Parts: sequence; C-alpha cells; structure tokens
Amino acid sequence: MKTDTPKTILLSEYTPPAYLVPSIDLEFRLDPHATRVTAVSRMERTADTPADAPLVLNGAGLKLVSVAIDGAPVGPDRWLQEEERLVIRKVPAAFELTVVTEIDPAGNTALEGLYLSNGIFCTQCEAEGFRKITYFPDRPDVMARYRTTIIGDPAVLPVMLSNGNPVADEIGEDGLRHITWEDPFPKPSYLFALVAGDLALCESPFTTMSGRDVSLRLYVEPRNADKCEHAMASLKKAMVWDEQAYGREYDLDIYMIVAVDDFNMGAMENKGLNVFNSKYILARPDTATDSDYGGIEAVVAHEYFHNWTGNRITCRDWFQLSLKEGLTVFREQQFVADHQSAAVSRIHDVRVLRAAQFPEDAGPTAHPVRPDSYIEISNFYTSTVYNKGAEVIRMLHTLIGPEAFARGMDLYFERHDGQAVTCEDFVRAHADANELDLGDFFRWYVQAGTPEVSVETRHDPESRSFELTFTQTLKPTPGQPVKKPMVIPVRTALIGADGAPLALRLANEAADAPEADQTERVLVLEDRVTRFTFADVAERPVPSLLRGFSAPVKLETRAEDADLAFLMGHDDDAFNRWEAAQTYAIRVIHRLIADAAAGRPLVLPADFRDAFARTIGDDSLDPALIAEALTLPGESYLAETMTRIDVEGITAARQFVRREIGRSLEGLLLEVFDRLAAEDAGKPYSFDPASVGRRSLANLCLAYLGAPGGTAGLERARRRFETADNMTDALGGLLVLADQEDALSQPAFDAFYARWKDEPLVVDKWFMVQATASRANALDHVLKLMEHPAFSMRNPNRVRSLIGAFAASNPRGFHEASGRGYDFLADQIITLDASNPQIAARLVGPFKRWRRYDDQRQALMRQALERIAARQGLSRDVYEMVSKSLA
Repeated sequence: MKTDTPKTILLSEYTPPAYLVPSIDLEFRLDPHATRVTAVSRMERTADTPADAPLVLNGAGLKLVSVAIDGAPVGPDRWLQEEERLVIRKVPAAFELTVVTEIDPAGNTALEGLYLSNGIFCTQCEAEGFRKITYFPDRPDVMARYRTTIIGDPAVLPVMLSNGNPVADEIGEDGLRHITWEDPFPKPSYLFALVAGDLALCESPFTTMSGRDVSLRLYVEPRNADKCEHAMASLKKAMVWDEQAYGREYDLDIYMIVAVDDFNMGAMENKGLNVFNSKYILARPDTATDSDYGGIEAVVAHEYFHNWTGNRITCRDWFQLSLKEGLTVFREQQFVADHQSAAVSRIHDVRVLRAAQFPEDAGPTAHPVRPDSYIEISNFYTSTVYNKGAEVIRMLHTLIGPEAFARGMDLYFERHDGQAVTCEDFVRAHADANELDLGDFFRWYVQAGTPEVSVETRHDPESRSFELTFTQTLKPTPGQPVKKPMVIPVRTALIGADGAPLALRLANEAADAPEADQTERVLVLEDRVTRFTFADVAERPVPSLLRGFSAPVKLETRAEDADLAFLMGHDDDAFNRWEAAQTYAIRVIHRLIADAAAGRPLVLPADFRDAFARTIGDDSLDPALIAEALTLPGESYLAETMTRIDVEGITAARQFVRREIGRSLEGLLLEVFDRLAAEDAGKPYSFDPASVGRRSLANLCLAYLGAPGGTAGLERARRRFETADNMTDALGGLLVLADQEDALSQPAFDAFYARWKDEPLVVDKWFMVQATASRANALDHVLKLMEHPAFSMRNPNRVRSLIGAFAASNPRGFHEASGRGYDFLADQIITLDASNPQIAARLVGPFKRWRRYDDQRQALMRQALERIAARQGLSRDVYEMVSKSLA
C-alpha cells in the first residue's frame, strides 16, 4: 500500500471562503503546447477573515509566469508555490490580482482543464479542473462574473466560444482574432467553459414564454452536421417543458452546445455553453438506436434544466453535489415520462438504480446522498448522488403531493437564486412553503444503505379486515454502524379476485371519509415496525405494494407464485406488472441454480412459461411494456440477489431460461416477431413510443429465438442485420449473432465494421457488442480488439465500450475462474491512471464486490487490487477507490 496517503476532505471541516471574487477577466492566447492565460480577478476579503490571512489559490500542473497586485509585480518573497497551491502573503482587503500562467493543452491527456483533442480546444472544469487553467479559489461557493477574451488564428480556429454573450469581436494588429464573451450571471469556476476549433453550426430560433428571442446553436465537427436535428428538437422540448412545469425560462440571448468525441463525462452544463460527449448529441436513424435517441433527449434536457438547478442556484461545497444532480435527474425523469413511455421510463429508472446504486450501497464505497468525506471529488459522481438522490426528491414529491412540491420549488428558486446553498436549504424551502416538519425525512440525505422492508399479510374473513405489517431494517455501512428508521412512502393498492383494485378504508377511518373511495393510498412507514389494517375486505386480495417504486428500498413480500402471475396479468400499475414478472423470473432462476447444484435436471416451470405466453400474446398491452416485463433480469442484478455470488450458476440458469422460452414458445415468438416486423416494413424510422415499443418487442422475440443453443431465430437475425434501415434493428440482429460461434458471428462483425468504420459512435457499438458477448473465449476476443487500429486508450468512449463493458457486463468472461480477467483489468487501470485518472478510477467498480464471490475468486481479486494499490505515484482518484475496496 502507498505510504503517501492523500488527505481526506471532511464536511465537518467546511469553512467559508476567506476571499471572494466579484469578477474575473480572462485572456486566452491559444497555442497547442503553450497557451498563455492571463487572469485579472477583483478580490475582496470576507468580514470574518483576519487582516493578516494569506490569499490561498488552487492550481495544478501550471507554469507560473507572473503575479501582480494592483498592477505591481509581486516578488517570490511574498508568495509560495506549492504542489497544488499558490499562497500570497500581505494582501490588501480589496485588490486586483493578475496571474499569468502557461499550459500545454495538447499534452493534457486527463481531459481536465483546457485540453486539445482532434484539433479542438475544449475545457472540462467540473469538479476541480479550473485550477489546471489558472491559480484561483477553485471552489463552488466563490461565484464571479466572467469576461473572457479568446485570441487565436481564425484560419485554424474559426469558432471560438465561451460563456454568456459575445460583446467584442475583431482582428487584432497581430493578425489574430480577438473575441470577448461576457456572462452577466455570477457562477463558480466549475461552470467556466471555452471551446475553439473548426466546427459546423446548426442554429434555430426559440421564443421564451415572456417573448424573448433566443438563438439555439449546436456546434459539431463538419462531418456530423447531418446528425443534429434530434438534439435540437430535444432542446426545444426541454425549454418549453421547463417553462410549463416549473415556470423557468432561459436567461441569455444565446444557448450553445458543443459536441466532442473525447470527453470524460456524458455532458457538462457550463452556463450558456454546454459541452457534450458526442454520444449524447449525434443521431441519425442508421447510426443511432432507439436507446441513443432516448438518451439524447434525456441528457439534453438534463443539462438544460441545470440552468436553474445547478447554475443559477449552485452547491455551497462538493458534499452538496446531489443538491443539483439528484434534483436535476428527477426533473429529467419527469420530462422523459411526459415525452416517452411513462411506464417504460420508470422501469428504466429502477433498472439503473438496482444495477448501479444498490450494489454501491452494499459495498465498501457506500456513502450517503450527501457524503461526509472524500479524497477525490471526481469519485463521488456516483449513482448514489445522482440516482438515489433523484429517488429522494421523488419521495418528497410523493409524500407532500405535487401542489405542495410546486410551492416548495417556487420558494427555493425565489429564496436562493444567485446563491451557493446546501441540501438542508432545499428541504427547508419545502418545509417552510408548506409549514411541514421534514426533519426525519432528511435522514435520506445523511444515512447510507438501502432499507430492506419485509411485509406480512393477514386476512380475517370474519371481521372483513386485511392487515399489512411492514418491518424495515437498515444494515450498517462504512462509518455508520447504527441507523435510525427511514421515512418510507409505500404506494399501495389491493387487487380483488376480479382483477379490479378495491376501495381502501383504514380501520380507524369513517366509512364516508374521502380517502375511503380511493383505490390507491400512500402508506408512510416511520418506525421499524408499522401496521395498517383495512376494513370492508370480504375476500383475500393480492396486495400491490411500492407501486411506481415509490421508495428506493428492497421489498420482501413472500408473495406466492400464483400471486405474482396474477399481478403480471391484472395489476393496473404498469411498474408493478413489470416488477411481478421480474420477481417471478428471479425465483425461477434461483431454483434452477439450486437444482443444478444438487444435480437435479433443469425444467422450466409450466406456470412461468404460461404467464410469459399470456403476457406476450396480450394485444391490449403496450408492446414496450411487454418487452420490459419479459426481459430477464441481468446477470449483475441477479448477482445482487445472492449472498454468495455463483457466477457459473447464474449464467447457466439464465441461459437455460432464454433457450427454453425460445424453444417452447417458438411458434408464438415467431408469430409476434413476424407481425411486428410486417407492421414496420416500408415505414420511415420514427422515434415515438409506439414505434419504439414495436421494435423493442420484435427484437426481444428475436433474442429468445436466437438464444445460444437455439436455431429458430438465427436466419431471421441475419436477415434483420443485413436489411435493416435503422440501427436499432440492425443491432438487434447483430446481438443475436454475437453470442454464436465465430463462424456465425465473425462475418457479421466484419461487415458491420466495414460499413461503419468512419463513424466513431457506431464503432463504439461494434466494440461493445463483442466485449459483452457471452462466449467461452471472451477475454481473448477483447485482447485481440485492443490491438485493433480503431482502439485508443486516449478516447474515454472507446475505453468504456471495450474495457469497461467487458468488466461490468460480461460476468462469464471477466470472472473466468483462472483470474485472467482480473489481471487484465488491473493492468488497464494502472496504464490509464498515468494518463486519465478519472476513467481509471471508474474501472475499479467491478472489483468492489470481491468479498461476495467464492474463496478462489476473492483471493484473485484481492491480489489484483493489492497490485494496483502498490503502484508508486497512484492518483488520488484510483487510490481512494482501491483503498476503500480493500478496507
């Protein structure tokens, strides 16, 4: 283990800034290897800061050229340049600080601060990248007005952008273009942005609800100019929706988005100038899937919504990250539900939560929605902060109701516009707006872990009562051995034998109470054990609990198989229909794993097969919902349902179910596939819920028909791959072929690459499909692909599509009993840490659950982690993830 342990940052040690910066003027004289940055900041000492307090500025990897105060040079006797700080002594209470630095954008492989990629200068300053540009108090509670001048060769850099509106643009005596941008709104340094390069412009007008005209501008590489239409339409939808749903309108004259290929994140909400990973902007029917189109619509909306929830109101410190991210994810989810299939979008939300956040809560890096400490803040852009944070907002919305929530949001915007605030400030706004006590609810922000809720039912035919008894537990997590009960809203209905929900009246309510007419109630759990008794329930109902996934908990219902099959067919809550199907499938797979371990023959239960057949043949259901309901739980989520993860058992049982469904229901699957394919034949591609649903269900049928060991779907898969006029269907065919032997799959992969080799995002799909294919020699294929000319360790998308996808989504290959997969991933983490620590740290994730595997795999994963930990010069990013995994 390293001896130079990085410092841990604690929330409890937060202190306000000693100096504020009302405004800053920046000048960038762009050069690939020697960009000169001149920063002129107006500094003001805060009232509680002692007069002799030094000025401490953050900086990393900078060449310091000069320092001046009020125009007078400051000698080295008054300043001390440390590894990541510049300390200046004897400064006035208010003064003008001029710092000149020099940086090397072309050599910046970490893609933080200002970097050069494919000839494009680009910045990424969240969370702490601005300190790689100039010395500055790089913290979110220092908010300044920025004026930025960019100087560059107009022949090489025809487009030069920064935050705000352009206020000056001329060719100087040096023959270079000088353009100045001014942002009138104070912002923290993490929201600063600069982009310069040869970019094509896609522009469209927008008029806000108050009648202001805004120019919407999308900048992309010229070869991608024909892939902007969907992103532009998504932006307009988001702007209209935010006006209608939250009363928020855009506040600058120009809104700009730039798409770049080399980007560590998905997108960045810099004020007025969003920088996007090209994956979340570029789309054309033949190059992007339905999932891509949906992702673009969601991410464009997410970054736009940050204009108010993140930019106009920002975080006081990085511990409050969910203040902006959890809230904005929730707003994004509301938007997607209104514009795509609401049921399917909610199922997607929960899939993501269970696949990423539940394991996080159960692992060594578990942390609250508002963390207490960190070593490297980049490691806390986690599913807990984002997705669980959104679920916390959703619970608040459920508990107080939409009207009260709207009042709380209005007060939050009114009270805190232009401020850097905390999660407490957000919850307090809702409490004050509605005269509520939300003190106990705030535990969701400060307690880590996923609550486990068990429920027991009892029906008494004599008293015509039905009783639900809930018991909640919250297991210890690192640093939190003892927990208090959570406030948990459980949306509930009782389904009668005829399939209709019953009117719900609690035993202590009057028969004519307004609530007694409701068929759905929100039951609030506040204690470790909570009991609810319903009156006038003549026959035993089937409870539909946690409808819409009303709280991020693990629910144990002990429902019988027959009840699950009943809910699959009758529950009027679409999410719970899906949930019943998933729960039933998990049970079946667990039993098959046990049968295989005991040497018993594997048999697919007839009741499960029949429930599957009834669902897929139900013409009254949305095809998209059918496809979701009948998609088997993924191997990673199945692993989370086991105390000791059985890698081979999960893979074998899941593949058996896929194969047996394809074999036993071959005729029905072929009929549904052919009907859906015929309905879409000859129609132009359309991204609407009905069309997406048909493609989704058709491709699911194809996946079952073409499961490894089956043959019924192979010819249809090959034909779909070869003749599809859209990427969704082409990829649907390729995914089936990918799991076959090389003789069947390799010609398809070769043809796919030959056609799309000049489209980077499509090539990413080509890598990912091969990396996740469930084949015996998966790692050998990955190693071979790393030698492919199209693979690059410098491109984060390419790394994620091959190395990340293999380690996270190919359990059979990654967890090969020999440990080769672990050694491979450790090698890549060590290599990447030297060039891009953020991406390297994110690759550590598959190692976090090493204690959940068999003894042999535990030992091999631990060895791999220890080898990484022993590496000299390890970054804070990777050190934190590895040390916590080993602790």
